[in-house]
Amino acid sequence: MNAAQPTVLLIEDEAAQREVLCYNLEAEGYRVLQAASGDEGVLLARENVPDAIILDWMLPVMSGIEVCRQIKSNADTKDIPVIMLSARSEEMDKVRGLETGADDYVVKPYSLKELMARVRAQLRRTRAAAVGAQLVFEDITLDGETHKVTRAGAEIKLGPTEFRLLSHFMEKPGRVWPREQLLDRVWGRDVFVDTRTVDVHVGRLRKALCLHGGADPVRTVRGTGYALG
Repeated sequence: MNAAQPTVLLIEDEAAQREVLCYNLEAEGYRVLQAASGDEGVLLARENVPDAIILDWMLPVMSGIEVCRQIKSNADTKDIPVIMLSARSEEMDKVRGLETGADDYVVKPYSLKELMARVRAQLRRTRAAAVGAQLVFEDITLDGETHKVTRAGAEIKLGPTEFRLLSHFMEKPGRVWPREQLLDRVWGRDVFVDTRTVDVHVGRLRKALCLHGGADPVRTVRGTGYALG
């Protein structure tokens, strides 16, 4: 599994529908987490903090509306874009879904091609580099499509891990990333490395970024982790 893949959480109780969506999401290059119920979906969202959530309205026990409300009321998950799927096509229902916090609302039956396009659109806000966008922070430019980084016009040579680190930092400048979160999102949950590994690669990233001059843009937050700017 490529740890740089955007993660999409799919909350859908119908197994056949879940299988079709999972297949298409994985074909788009996403890592997919699956939940068959609302409470499982809320738990997975809090444990994994995915990059986007596809949420069915009609879930047993806990409705999609309540799932969305809980996700958006939690500090750790409130910024995750939620795409709500529903057979309810009335304007009133769509407004209710959006007012609960959903970022997009797709009426069933829908085109898979359109849904994938909507997922990409939401990911451009949360994982811009992973969908090939260009990111700029001060004099640093990162091109997600060509995997090139420049600083003040000079090309910066980065290894794949340092590139992923920088892309995470540049997608949310100023955000403090705890070492444990960086391990999960850059190396992946299935890779067993310790937090000292993060320090080593951040050191390499700093050295590369400052090779041609300029101040160190990576800030150490004592006892927590790192931030860009």
